[in-house]
This record gives sequence, structure tokens and C-alpha cells, in this order.
Amino acid sequence: MNINNPLWGDKPYYSLNEYCKANYHEKLYKIALDAGFTCPNRDGTLDTRGCIFCSAGGSGEFAVKTLDKASVMSSEKTVKEQETILPSKSVDEQIKEALSVFGNKKTGSRYIAYFQAYTNTYAPVSYLKQIYTQALSHPDIAGISVATRPDCLSDECIFLLTDLKQRYPDKFIWIELGLQTMHDTTAVFIRRGYPLSVFEQAMEKLTACGIEVIIHVILGLPGETDDMQYETISYLNRFRPFGIKLQLLHILKETDLAEYYLNDSNTFHPLTKEHYLNLLIGCIERLAPDIVIHRLTGDGPKQQLIAPLWSLNKKDVLNTLHKQMREQHSFQGKLYFDHNK
Repeated sequence: MNINNPLWGDKPYYSLNEYCKANYHEKLYKIALDAGFTCPNRDGTLDTRGCIFCSAGGSGEFAVKTLDKASVMSSEKTVKEQETILPSKSVDEQIKEALSVFGNKKTGSRYIAYFQAYTNTYAPVSYLKQIYTQALSHPDIAGISVATRPDCLSDECIFLLTDLKQRYPDKFIWIELGLQTMHDTTAVFIRRGYPLSVFEQAMEKLTACGIEVIIHVILGLPGETDDMQYETISYLNRFRPFGIKLQLLHILKETDLAEYYLNDSNTFHPLTKEHYLNLLIGCIERLAPDIVIHRLTGDGPKQQLIAPLWSLNKKDVLNTLHKQMREQHSFQGKLYFDHNK
């Protein structure tokens, strides 16, 4: 294991771009879609406030904006009790609209349909089948990536994903699970809404069906030390997920996290650029070398971002990361310990 791993290209880690080039022979751009979902942390099933860091857009600020209302039924048992309010534009129309924006791109001809906003398996299976099939059937879509929660993956939903995987063998289906942290105290504070055992059960089911999983981890959550965040990385190594997203904690306007941050009575401070980069390198070094890194910082909407403002210059953050890793002879897996040995 060394910095010259052939999987990584010119980076000291296994990036999504390198994975796509190796497996699909081109760069794949993401088309973020908003298919009208809600979330059990918002519709009253678990809570009505959402996670403390979650904005009104439900992490979908960069999705194609086509909805008059964001509401579909939360589960099969409520089908007869609620009226379905569907997107004002179909998935096909949203993809077409997004492709018109990507028209000048020269480095790739196919795309990832990213169901991003809110919880994208939190609806009747009939609706999920409709929207996933629309995306997978599009000739310019290489596959779909579905952001969701591990407590919103029914057996019927997993059966659907398995069936679609067989029906579209030339396209991929990725499930993105918002874990954020392995630590129960932090999970309660951020109002995640499910115990670690639920995540483990979801991973077991998805892995058994051959569905590739990407795990979301947030760095810089209140109360978490660097060692606690490294423990989350080591914990995830045991599952050997397909991919991981390492997200810098953004403090956005009109969130409970913003209120907590602006309250003078607490000592919470967002990560500085220096601290974040050191922490990020530590996470990368502890990450198994065959796990694809899908994100290293994240995008905070400029109009909504309160802190950290340095994160707005994403290019500078990544350039500085690469420079520091070169200078430190750092690379993905440098400190990795295989728990299965």
C-alpha cells in the first residue's frame, strides 16, 4: 500500500472521478433531483424540526427546483389517509432541464441522477418504482444515487432496488445513508432519530442484495473530538462500504444549529480551515484504501451560509488539501487497520 496506488490517478486518495473513469471511461456529472419527498424528522413521525443542521431545503438546495410543494406519502400505511402532492415536473422533465445546463461540458456525456432532497425512499413503493424507472430508462443516465435514511428502507423498498438492479444491469444503483456519526450522544443531540443498530441492519440487508452503499459523515459536529471522528471512520471500515462522503459541518440560516451557534452561552465554534484540513487528512489516512471518496468538503449555499465562510472557496480548500498531503507524504489508508484480520 503506497501513495502510487493505480486506482487513484494523480490524487493521494480514491476519488469518485477516478472510479468513474476506470469503470465508465469518462467523468460522470451529477444531476440533483427533487422528487417531492419529506422526512420522518419533519412530518411528525419522529419530529417536526428536522436534524439541527438541516435547512428548509432538506439538503437539496442544489437540486433542480421544480416543486410547488414538497410532500408525498411517508409510508404505505398512510396511502388512504393522505393526498399525494406530486412534483410539478416529472423526473424526465427535470433531467432535460438539467442537461440543458450541462450542455457545454466537454469531459463526459453521461450523468448520475441524484435523488438528493429530503429522504428519497420515504414514499409508497409504487411511487419509488415510477421515479427510479424514469431515471434509469433515460439514455444519458449512467445510474442513480438515492439519498435516504437507514430507518426508511423497508423490505419492499429493498426488493424494488434489487429488481431494478436486475432489470438495468448496465446501470448502477447507489444508496446514500446519512449516518453522520457512530456516537449515540452526538446522534441524540443532532436529532438523527435512529440508533446505530438500525444503520447496521440496513447495511446488512443492502450488502446481502449487492446494493452499493455510500455513507455520509459530518466532520465538526458539536461535542465531537478528533478522536471521536476517527472512531467513526474506523467503525465504517468494518462494513467496507462502496463509498463515503466526508462533509464539513455548515451552519445555515434558519436552522436550530444556527440558533445554537449564535447563543453566547455555549462554547461551540465551527472548524477553522487549518483544523478541518488536519482532521480530514487524519480521516483519509484511516480510511480503507478501496473505499471511494465521493466528497471531501461539501457546498454550503452562499446566501444561507453563516459559517465557516472559508468553505465557500472550495477550489482553495481542495488545492490546499492536496498540497498538505503531498508535503506530509500522506495517502488514503496510511494508518488503516484491517479489522477483519
